[in-house]
Amino acid sequence: MRVSKFFISTLKEAPSEAELVSHRLMLRAGYIKKLSSGLYTWMPLGLRVLRKVETVVREEMDRSGGIELLMPAVQPAELWQETGRWDVFGPQMLKIKDRHDNLFCFGPTHEEVITDIARREIKSYRQLPLNFYQIQTKFRDEVRPRFGVMRAREFVMKDAYSFHVSLDSLEQTYRVMYETYSRIFNRLGLQFRAVAADTGAIGGSGSHEFHVLADSGEDGLAFCPTSDYAANIELAEAIAPVAPRGDANLPLEKIITPGQKTIVEVSAFLNVTPQQVLKSIAVIAEDGGFALLLLRGDHTLNEVKAGKILGEFRFAGDDEIHRNMNCRAGYIGPVNATVRILADRSAAAMSNFICGANEDGFHYTGANFGRDAHLDEASVHDLRNVVAGDPSPDGMGHLELCRGIEVGHIFQLRTKYSEALNATYLDENGKAQIMEMGCYGIGVSRIVAAAIEQNYDERGITLPMQMAPFQIAIAPIGYKKSEAVRNAAEQLYAELTAIGNIEVLMDDRDERPGVMFADLELIGIPHRIVIGERGLKEGMVEYKGRRDAEAQQVPLQDIVKIVQLKL
Repeated sequence: MRVSKFFISTLKEAPSEAELVSHRLMLRAGYIKKLSSGLYTWMPLGLRVLRKVETVVREEMDRSGGIELLMPAVQPAELWQETGRWDVFGPQMLKIKDRHDNLFCFGPTHEEVITDIARREIKSYRQLPLNFYQIQTKFRDEVRPRFGVMRAREFVMKDAYSFHVSLDSLEQTYRVMYETYSRIFNRLGLQFRAVAADTGAIGGSGSHEFHVLADSGEDGLAFCPTSDYAANIELAEAIAPVAPRGDANLPLEKIITPGQKTIVEVSAFLNVTPQQVLKSIAVIAEDGGFALLLLRGDHTLNEVKAGKILGEFRFAGDDEIHRNMNCRAGYIGPVNATVRILADRSAAAMSNFICGANEDGFHYTGANFGRDAHLDEASVHDLRNVVAGDPSPDGMGHLELCRGIEVGHIFQLRTKYSEALNATYLDENGKAQIMEMGCYGIGVSRIVAAAIEQNYDERGITLPMQMAPFQIAIAPIGYKKSEAVRNAAEQLYAELTAIGNIEVLMDDRDERPGVMFADLELIGIPHRIVIGERGLKEGMVEYKGRRDAEAQQVPLQDIVKIVQLKL
């Protein structure tokens, strides 16, 4: 490809609203152009990268036995109403009406559509298992679109759905998809980690997320470096302390703590560590009931874990706290409390702790469960986020934490959608049975941004060769002024393109060397060959890998072989 016949639109500076490195670099390199909030045009360079990701995904899905189809992006409301998700999915869904006032949505996901296909087309157990997939545009109306294509409203996704006669069959395909995803991310040259995850709004009985590791990742991951254990922070279990609760050997004392309401303020005021202070969080449960969630002062609440116990909940307002506890937030605690109490495992193991006295401006010291506050065994749960150094749930070491960008998620849906939509098959006895289902998603467009978060430097993008828009660039200095340079560049371009599997970009714009080099480095071309008159007189050209510190002089007659070896 010649630059004069292509379209490259680079920027020296990224727009001020671009926060992440990937967002800034994709805009500067001309990979994407913003149309509206959360909506981006994939420009020619970026589209080449996106298509390469799609190709790897498609090849590996086909290799795994997946069958490609393409479902409508616009879906009728009736299907979503059958599963009960029309209202549950909430304002993320873009709802639209046609000229006949029929309700539709621009699909955020396709469980309903594919299950409708299955219930119409699959009749017998002999047809199963089946695994359908598509690569298609989705739309989710994010509250705050940000980070470019990382959290855009419109995005490209690969979603697959499998149908089975049994859980064993589902688990077998699930393992195949786990291995398929691992191959996809390995082929793309990404550093990633698969972690056990919460099923979230999609539902089901089990799931794994695939995360590209990056400091800018929105998700916290917990893993054990001495075992295979890895989980999203939302799911990672915080093991109960091994040591039993200490004896209640201090008297309960009420002390004045004027204006000291936070854990940091109270611990500093009393000259103790946060571990000695009990944190009380007031919430309103799904049934409307008021409850206190108790954590050790240095721990944070895991809302996903709490939601599994309470159902949908929210944090109590000031009036609700005062009405139930007769004091303001910051001074609440379990001593003599008559409300529902749930305690984290680590909090339940505390003794002689400090907590709110349920009176404005006062705290208790020397408080203990059993003697001063009631806490039964059924009220103790895993409610907190794990921290580095916690025991690994598999008993094989201790946890470490890192950040990740979720680019893939696989689910064992079981019968959540097939039962709601009555997707059945006839078994060997002619009896109707509900199909087991699996669901497997990859954020194709998000992978591009996540890869850049792992692969960049001060000069621009350094994508792995498997994803780069072109593999090699020829940069002739004085292309239009020097016949020798032009002839050498044209001959090299012809030789490289004739090989057939090398994507070459010829920069024939006749720009200054600094401009050419800056653009080629910014857009992320892995290999660069510079041809100039001075080098040609000695039969040499300059080669430089995108990640190399220095360029090297190479005989012109050897450059094609060298490039082939590099690639």
